[in-house]
Amino acid sequence: MNTTDRHIASAFDRDLETVQALVVKMGGLVESAISEAAAALEARDEELAEEVRRRDKAIDQLELQINEEAARLIARRAPNATDLRVVLTVIKISASLERVGDYAKNIAKRTHVLAHMPPIDGAGMALRRMSQTVEKLMKDALDSYVHRDAALAADVRARDLEVDQMYNALFREFLTYMMEDPRNITACMHLHFIAKNIERMGDHATSIAEQVLYLVSGELPDDPRPKSESVGRPPEPGPTAS
Repeated sequence: MNTTDRHIASAFDRDLETVQALVVKMGGLVESAISEAAAALEARDEELAEEVRRRDKAIDQLELQINEEAARLIARRAPNATDLRVVLTVIKISASLERVGDYAKNIAKRTHVLAHMPPIDGAGMALRRMSQTVEKLMKDALDSYVHRDAALAADVRARDLEVDQMYNALFREFLTYMMEDPRNITACMHLHFIAKNIERMGDHATSIAEQVLYLVSGELPDDPRPKSESVGRPPEPGPTAS
């Protein structure tokens, strides 16, 4: 490698480090959003829920910044196939993180509604446990990215099954509450959609883990994700507008 090539490679590495630092920062904000959205729901804390909603703007802004930096890096540095794989992985991971931030915001929005309804016994605590499981998945998925740890990424992918099982158990529980007393229907429907939002967060953590496997090996997993058979699947509760 001549002096010019070494200079180009060094400049690419510096630019890539900048983009990857933004991904790590974004991941930290998303982990906090998951935790705080669930805490606000359990405590019926409308102020904390509103803070989660406000902070989502910072997550959205980071995704835009990452996409712009990644596009600039591709245009300026003309990365080889291996380096291009890293850049594309960064873009996909930031997209998954942005979606998780939107789901956290959606939970916070429903918290404002639920705070003015009679509580459903144990629901907040159960959803908090589920969100903690997802938060750990997200942390491990991001750690697997930082350390290029394929084994940890594969473990995250396998553990998503636990989140699916928690969702199915909660669905059955909410259905029982609704059947026992029709006055519970509105609150339980909101709680059901929150549970589904959390389950989707787990799916995005798994997507990040799969991107790590692609980054390390050059191939996405060709076997289906381990999934629990879903019960009572509602229409997809996509993120809502601000």
